[in-house]
Amino acid sequence: IEVEENANGSGITVVKHELGSTSGIAYVDVGLDLSVIPLSEVPLLSLFTRLTKEAGAGEYSDVALSRAIGTYTGGISLSMLQSSVIPEGADGSEVGDDSHMMTKLFLRGKATSDQVDKLFDFYKLLLTDAKLDSQKKAVEMLKESKSRIESSIQGSGHSYANSRIRSRYSPSGYIEEQMSGVTYLETVKSLLEQAEEDWPSLLARLEAIRDALIKGASCRDGMIVNITGDKQVLETIKPSVDKLLETLPGDADGEKMQNFYTEEHPWIKQARVAMSESFGVIDEGFVVPTQVSYVGKGGQLFTKGEKVSGSAAVAARYLRTGYLWDYVRVIGGAYGGFCTFSPSNGIFSYLSYRDPNLAETIDVYDGAADALMKAAEAMTPEDLATAVIGAVGDLDGALSPDQKGWTSLQRWIKNETPERRQQFRDEVLGTSVEDFKAFAQRLKDIKNPSVAVVSSTAAFEAAAKAGKEMEVKVVV
Repeated sequence: IEVEENANGSGITVVKHELGSTSGIAYVDVGLDLSVIPLSEVPLLSLFTRLTKEAGAGEYSDVALSRAIGTYTGGISLSMLQSSVIPEGADGSEVGDDSHMMTKLFLRGKATSDQVDKLFDFYKLLLTDAKLDSQKKAVEMLKESKSRIESSIQGSGHSYANSRIRSRYSPSGYIEEQMSGVTYLETVKSLLEQAEEDWPSLLARLEAIRDALIKGASCRDGMIVNITGDKQVLETIKPSVDKLLETLPGDADGEKMQNFYTEEHPWIKQARVAMSESFGVIDEGFVVPTQVSYVGKGGQLFTKGEKVSGSAAVAARYLRTGYLWDYVRVIGGAYGGFCTFSPSNGIFSYLSYRDPNLAETIDVYDGAADALMKAAEAMTPEDLATAVIGAVGDLDGALSPDQKGWTSLQRWIKNETPERRQQFRDEVLGTSVEDFKAFAQRLKDIKNPSVAVVSSTAAFEAAAKAGKEMEVKVVV
């Protein structure tokens, strides 16, 4: 990875990844900083990105634009990156206070090196001249989003339960939930109403987002151009990249962004206020038309400043493929039972997928710590080796060229060093039976646990009779 800040005096950071061979294809991403947008407008980003890409731009209609992009490039997508970052002076082995993160909107695309100019022209067109003013398109997209989320909550309730759990303990989790969780469904309904009844004010909000992204005084300083290609590709496209740096919106001598590795992200401040005013840590149930349940329970396994060893990944994986598989899936009859653990903020959750039980599954979760302790006491060296090998398998997957460049960029943004990754790997390889016992003890002492379940009214009534009461809310 080669990083050049203020490339050619443009104020823009260029990140290059030279690979062995990319078959003459250049993968280029342009990132804009989103921290300039207030948190209240963040749920609008999904509609904003779709309109930017799908509603047409400049003299192109929506169909003509899509055809032109397909003719000259390998496709363009817009995606949002929200990543917690390791603050300056920390090595990433401790749980942070969740106040440092980076938020970018990326235009991602690829083209053969002789068509890169076309790709860059489309990027500039989409950034500056997309037709955000199509009310018909916006209403259509919001209706589509509404029905997609409704069916997604019924089909993948476990991911909504997980994001709801995480939103109670961490500001970045709270922000993610606002953008893609159960809360987002409510937001989409109110945006749809606004699009149908008061389009001018919704349009003004969308245009304000675009202006903040490309006309802000510090917009160039927050921009990243990420390029992946082989040596020949990088040399061939250099003049095109130089031209792109000159012509992207913004002022080369504009203001500097804040330093996200030393200062709190503005959304975090706003999220903390919203969290202190909101529901707090409570057990919640979400009613949808379904025959099955998605049962989640989680809490704070490690707190700020505590060191998280790579061995935690081995123990969590062992729990997922052993006890939870046996008791939630095989005996309980669910389609899936698993757990997730996030070392950066210390949050751990148990989850089940298409589960015929509700109260019984929560009892299984409550018994997990003792079961892991018992398994650790009876563990043979062969069992331990198998657990470690499985966890190492999760670390290394095959990546395509654009994934290599993208993964490398994410690590650079996160401020994650190769030394830290090696340390984590060494800790995984060095996992001992004592580490399993320590993890089991932590599960026993998990801080302030809470439940989030997606299920039917009947299942919640039965669970309440079994002593598992929750605050129930109808979502679909």
